[in-house]
Amino acid sequence: MYYIPEPPLGLLFFGLFIGVTCGLAFESSLKQQVNKWSKQGRKGIKPNMAEISILQLPFLGICFGICVFLAAGLEIFTYNRVLSYAVSGLLTIFIGLLIWTQLKKLIVLLLEGGSQALDLDSFF
Repeated sequence: MYYIPEPPLGLLFFGLFIGVTCGLAFESSLKQQVNKWSKQGRKGIKPNMAEISILQLPFLGICFGICVFLAAGLEIFTYNRVLSYAVSGLLTIFIGLLIWTQLKKLIVLLLEGGSQALDLDSFF
């Protein structure tokens, strides 16, 4: 007799939980860093990547949570764990690198030119 394997619903919710909690940690550390920059003024800020090193760990946690969430979602439909984690790992690494690169550029632009450098009205 053939048994259909149970879907990994626990992993699905676990990945979602990790992603949300690390996202909240990312938000609070970003707010803390921006408040520090605003109190320092323009004189104490160096636009290098050491300023945003505090954001790396929560961002990696978000990526890990999203990877587990995507893999569990794919595993529900494919029943192949290796394929699910391979596809979700590649997607998470690719999208995570794109977002991190864009975030670094945006923060450097903000540190060099202040909030006036982010002219959001020109995009629309």
